[in-house]
Amino acid sequence: MRIHYLQHVPFENPGAILAWAQQRQYPMTSTGLYEDQFLPGQDDFDWLIIMGGPMNIYEESKYPWLVREKEFIKASIDSNKVIIGICLGGQLLADVIGGRVIQNEHREIGWFPVNFTDKAFSMPQFSFLPKNPVVFQWHGDTFVDLPEEAELLASNEACKNQAFVYRDRVYGFQFHLENTMEIITALIENCRDEMVPGPYVQSSQEILAQKIHLDRNNQWVKLFLSQLSVLYEEGESGWNKSDISSEFVPILP
Repeated sequence: MRIHYLQHVPFENPGAILAWAQQRQYPMTSTGLYEDQFLPGQDDFDWLIIMGGPMNIYEESKYPWLVREKEFIKASIDSNKVIIGICLGGQLLADVIGGRVIQNEHREIGWFPVNFTDKAFSMPQFSFLPKNPVVFQWHGDTFVDLPEEAELLASNEACKNQAFVYRDRVYGFQFHLENTMEIITALIENCRDEMVPGPYVQSSQEILAQKIHLDRNNQWVKLFLSQLSVLYEEGESGWNKSDISSEFVPILP
């Protein structure tokens, strides 16, 4: 299984996702859009990971590469790739499939719980999660008005739309499970101007003091990916729902 990821800034890489792929010896390639690097052909990868970033999906004049990135994402959806979009990546997915991305009522930065839906808990990819997992957030925009084919998977008080699935193989997340401490520290250093006081904005001290959540988040994203990989089979069939693993690793409390 070949994984390609799109990176928008030097300090937001796939973190724990990289560690998971390396452990399983899955080949990983990347496109640094901030360096105007090339995008692969659709035959060159099986999964696509779209990372976060401080820019907005509608800032094409400031970031011209957003235009070709959206075209590439659409082509990847049409090619039936498994796609995971995180934060900005989830917003890009929502935009491409016909949703809207707008400024959320509240900026959300720090560690906050999200509520997964019954639909999510019925899926092996999420059924191992606790009822209200605390996850890492760093966003001002959000996706809304998703098409009927997209199903909402999670929400919370600060932001109604936290995660969705589209056509069984495209996943958009507003929050981060993949971040390492290095990435979180870099976010604080590089995006400190976004930490405007608000009901859902924690200080850098509060964020760093809650690093106990980090290992749990990383464990959850690895379990999500492992269950998703069971659904995916290389070859012409590519996707087989009948071969879903029912074995789960115990979750940290």
